[in-house]
Order: sequence, then C-alpha cells, then structure tokens
Amino acid sequence: MIGRLFKPVWAALACISAFVAAPAQAQNVTCHGKFVNPITDICWSCLFPLSIGGLDIWKGDRPDPKNPANPICACGSPVPRIGISVGFWEPVRLVDVTNKPWCFPNLGGIKLDPGFDIGHGHVQGRSQIGGKTQNSSQWQSHYYIYPLLYWMEILVDFLCFEQSSFDVAYVTELDPLWQDSSLTSIINPEVALFANPIATAACAADCVQSTRKLPIDQLFWCAGCNGGMYPLNGHVAAHVTQVQASRLVAERMLYKVHRQALAWGTMGSKALCSKYLMPVMRKQQYRLQMTNPVSTTSGRYACAPIGATTIIPQTGKAYPVKGEDFGYLVWRKRNCCML
Repeated sequence: MIGRLFKPVWAALACISAFVAAPAQAQNVTCHGKFVNPITDICWSCLFPLSIGGLDIWKGDRPDPKNPANPICACGSPVPRIGISVGFWEPVRLVDVTNKPWCFPNLGGIKLDPGFDIGHGHVQGRSQIGGKTQNSSQWQSHYYIYPLLYWMEILVDFLCFEQSSFDVAYVTELDPLWQDSSLTSIINPEVALFANPIATAACAADCVQSTRKLPIDQLFWCAGCNGGMYPLNGHVAAHVTQVQASRLVAERMLYKVHRQALAWGTMGSKALCSKYLMPVMRKQQYRLQMTNPVSTTSGRYACAPIGATTIIPQTGKAYPVKGEDFGYLVWRKRNCCML
C-alpha cells in the first residue's frame, strides 16, 4: 500500500525534474518544507462528521454543513439505481503558499529554476494616515491533486472517493493574472461591486461565524477574519501575520480554481449523483489543515473552515527562516449517492 501511495508523488517529481534546466543558483534564498506523511501529518478526525441522509452516524467535534435529508437516493438513466445518501469529509488537495518563486514546500522544499525570473514575493510596510503602518505582501501558490483516501485504499471500490493520481495541477508563477491585480479582474469583474466600506464591514459577521461554526456562503467576497477574497491572486493588502496572509492566499487559490472550472461543487443534493459547476465557491465546502511548516493534527481548529481566525489555533506555527514557507491540506465536503 505504501509503495502505491508514494509512486505517484515520485512520478510527479520526475516530471518536474525533467522541466528544470538547473538548480536555482542565482538567488540566495532557500526553500523549506517537508513531504506530508500520510500517517502522522494528517488530522484523521477531520474525516467526521459522517452522515447518512440527515442523520449523523459519527458526529465528531467540528461543525458540518447541512446534508440532504432523505437517506435514499437514485442516480442514472433511463433506469435509475437506488442508493444511500452519504456525507463525509475527504482530503483531496494540497496548496503551497510561499514568497519564494518556484518553491514547493509540500514537495519536500524543492526549489526549481525554470530559466527565467518571475514572481518574487515580499512583505513590506506602507504608510497610512495618522502615521500608522500597514503591511502588504505578495505570494505564489501551487495546487496539487492529492486523493489520499483513494491511494490508501481505506475502503476498496468505494466509488464516492475521487479516483485520480497525484499531480501538480496549477503553478501561479506561469499565470499572468496572478501577478497583476488589474488582469485578475478578467475572471472576477464583480470586484468593483464590493470595493466599498459597507461590503467590507459585512465581513466582520463572516469572521465571527467562520470561527464559531461555519462561514456565510452568501458573503462570498469575504474570507472571514483573514481579509477579502478579492482580488483572486497573491497580493494581500492587509498583511497581519504570515499565517493569516498565507491562509488567505490558499483560500483565494481555491476560489480561483472554482472560477476557472478546475474545481467543482461536491456538497448538497446536487452533488449526490455527480459534481457540478460552482463558479462562486461555497466556502462551507472546505476546511484547511496546515501541513508546513508545522502539521496541525489535533484540536477543533486543526482543519479550520475558510475564514476562521488564526490568532489562537495558529500561534507559533510560523517562525523565521525555516518556518516561512507554508503548505495546506484541503479537506472537501462530499455528498454522494452510494450505489
């Protein structure tokens, strides 16, 4: 089983190595990270609650979005097949967030050199009225396909698990929209509607709800306590802490792949028979668990909802030099008709 688990990872590394012309020598920066250990670095209690219909058969200690009430479902045509409606949380993606271009923390801290210089991140202060200073930052992100439960064969032939192989699916260094907030408006033109004090103030309610229970999906322009969801790139105008800013970028990355139809809806009654387009991401569909530099594997906020506060659960999770490159495991809510 372990050999099967790591085979796609090494295959992806081989493909990346073929793409790289030479090790990155020009920049005196070091990429830090570690591979995600599927045994010790995973918050396995984040699988729960587990439900059949509207009934939680394994509650867990984390909030859960509403499940389809009817335990019986039917899929297929012209003759539908009868099944059982199940709901669970599945670890399916990894996300890197780093200031260093071509740095892959979740791939063991590998640093690539594609032969051109692009995408340098930063954290810097900028002056404000009254002599105060507010930091801003710029980040790069990478999005991996990571269907862990399918690899580990937790349940053999369980069709509700995503059955795919490991892959580096998105690299923002190659995306001009990620580097320029003006170009980003091509995929999020609605940003102009929410660039006002009223829309910003509404995010306070999302912050409270995300921390207490679940984010408010109707406030899709908010990332709760972490800031605004727009623009859909790595520029954080209000950088409070490294953990807060990196989580915000990871949350934006999820929204971006939804907007570009690279990620789909998997929760609710519509998802029982198949995934569906979700260009406006439902925040309640996801939880984020830190894997780099420190794996959070226990506690209620080990895999916190999008927009939840980072003040208490993430204290001490970032530190100088080796603790400045971040990785997150994405847990996705899945409602499925088990045939």
